Amino acid sequence: MRKLRVLVIVHPKLVPPENTKGIIVNEMPWRTEHFVINQLKNNGHNVRILPVGSDLKVIRIARDEFKPHIAFNLLECFDDETLFDHNVVSYLELLKLPYTGCNPKGLILSRDKSLCKKIMYYHRIKTPRFDVALMGKKFKRSSKLVFPLIVKSLTEEGSVGISQSSVVDNDEKLQERIRFIHDKALSHALVESYIEGKDVYVSMIGNKRVGQFPILELKFKNAPDNIHQIATSRVKWNSDYRKKHGIDTELVKNFPPELSKKIFTTSRRIYKVLNFSGYARLDLRLTPSGKIFFLEANPNPDIARTEDFAYSAKKAGLDYSMLLDKILKLGLSN
Repeated sequence: MRKLRVLVIVHPKLVPPENTKGIIVNEMPWRTEHFVINQLKNNGHNVRILPVGSDLKVIRIARDEFKPHIAFNLLECFDDETLFDHNVVSYLELLKLPYTGCNPKGLILSRDKSLCKKIMYYHRIKTPRFDVALMGKKFKRSSKLVFPLIVKSLTEEGSVGISQSSVVDNDEKLQERIRFIHDKALSHALVESYIEGKDVYVSMIGNKRVGQFPILELKFKNAPDNIHQIATSRVKWNSDYRKKHGIDTELVKNFPPELSKKIFTTSRRIYKVLNFSGYARLDLRLTPSGKIFFLEANPNPDIARTEDFAYSAKKAGLDYSMLLDKILKLGLSN
């Protein structure tokens, strides 16, 4: 690939230090930024880091001064508001500056989980029954929402607000959990049917032509029988907890070929109907009988060298260097 001038857009608090000697990088909040920036430099690209907080004007200034070929977008929010992430990408489009990752439409459709699920229903893609508990309003459960239920934030990602207590089996616990999401996550609450089964993750890459990496599943090897096998905040972010209970994401090894094909076909449909571009990870729930339920779509997922997306890509033959150059190429061609 030709060498590019790459403007890496990051949150001001996630600018990695130049010297990481003595630091366990993978435990730092800026690990993704560190891995991406250093790999782009190792690939021979001319990299400039641009912190973007609450002022889009700095992007235009950097474009005029640095004249980048492309912006590598690592922002997940704007002005510390996750719902505003698509506005940054829209501004890049107004500047006619190519960028990596998903387009504004795909970000908007996936960010609102209730809207995303309505789109799935329209396209006859299975997703759990759900309702939305709005902040400031009393929630009345529909008779169609049968326990057990799981309560999540409507807009937050990264398993924010999800714990074993998120799965509820009566109205008292339901109301209690809704209040928790309203108060702690500061968002509306998504109330959906709890589907027994296992979480499977499909990493995808592409614009008009979409490729898929090997399927991963969330495994609970030593966890107690009485816990719900879900990706709680603890599972996602607490390495000691994961080690204690043998929790990890692994390549799927024993799925029948027809099931794997069905998962890939469903995933490709989801990617297309949500108008995704660049790269994404889809979270699905697989029941013991082989039914596939859509849970969540994550455009621009974490692409740290040590995270699931890069791991799955490597198993497909794309090492980290090749993966980042592939993402750049897609951004330039979008």
